Amino acid sequence: MGRRPERRALRQRVGRLCAAALRAQGPRAADLARAPRPGLAAGTPGVERRDRHRTLSPRRGGLADAGAGPRVAAASAAIGTRTVRLVLAYDGTDFHGWQVQPDAPTVQGAILEAARRFLGPDARVTGASRTDAGVHALRQTASLSTEATLAPAAVQAALNAALPPSVRVLDAREAPADFDARRSAAGKRYLYLLDNGSIAAPLLRRFAWHVPGALDLGAMRAALAAVRGPHDFSAFCAAPGRDTDPVCRVRAAHVLRRRALVAVLISADRFLHHMVRNLVGSAVEVGRGARPAKWLGEVLAGRDRTRAGPTAPAHGLVLVRVRYPD
Repeated sequence: MGRRPERRALRQRVGRLCAAALRAQGPRAADLARAPRPGLAAGTPGVERRDRHRTLSPRRGGLADAGAGPRVAAASAAIGTRTVRLVLAYDGTDFHGWQVQPDAPTVQGAILEAARRFLGPDARVTGASRTDAGVHALRQTASLSTEATLAPAAVQAALNAALPPSVRVLDAREAPADFDARRSAAGKRYLYLLDNGSIAAPLLRRFAWHVPGALDLGAMRAALAAVRGPHDFSAFCAAPGRDTDPVCRVRAAHVLRRRALVAVLISADRFLHHMVRNLVGSAVEVGRGARPAKWLGEVLAGRDRTRAGPTAPAHGLVLVRVRYPD
């Protein structure tokens, strides 16, 4: 019951934004908004009554039912494909990763469903990082291609009205037509969280790997210093040989502590599959004293995945940001 006023307010906001966009487009857009459904002639008895809950009217200024099928496509004049740059945050716990999969909930799938509901079936979404199942994001970037003419603020509000609470659009802005969130990226930063308390913190269980016992952070820092710069990271790839170019340039690798919480931050121009999780798993081996600090650099130089440490669990990994030349 407590969420209904919030949802109602959000839908009213969507309605106001969409109505403003339609008014800016002139009478033609308003006519499109009032057009009957395909297959029904204008003036068909009962059509207006049924469609008042299915179309967006600038006179009404509202989106009566945000949960039903496509909405705004009929209310937006097509001007050719345009690109909207989205910044997303999500809790990846309940998703099978970013990329669309048949019969499995994914982040990309949730955004596509929301976009096609409001913007029409032509909508397409590309993410900068194809995060794995259970991986989270503070600021993932995605490019949304659509023919709908709604302003970016209206697109943001419409998507947030339809997305599950675990996914949010933090920002939406117009982008050049050739902008591609993945191909245009110049670098990414990932954060890996370790719960180093003797007892696992319940509130961190979805977002941090519980690693009890002493960790030598100085040794972990020394070990990760070896990965800075351009290197062949085949030893830390989930499937060596899968990527035709295993060379990545790591710009920074930091290990920080705040009480029982340890954070590993790694920035690079690109990452191989499972690269951060494999680096963290190996660094934890060093921190526990199971390996010397120089060992991680030797594994890197050897390019042999079997010599590296275990893969850290997915739920501790967070995509912090994506960097672009602009």
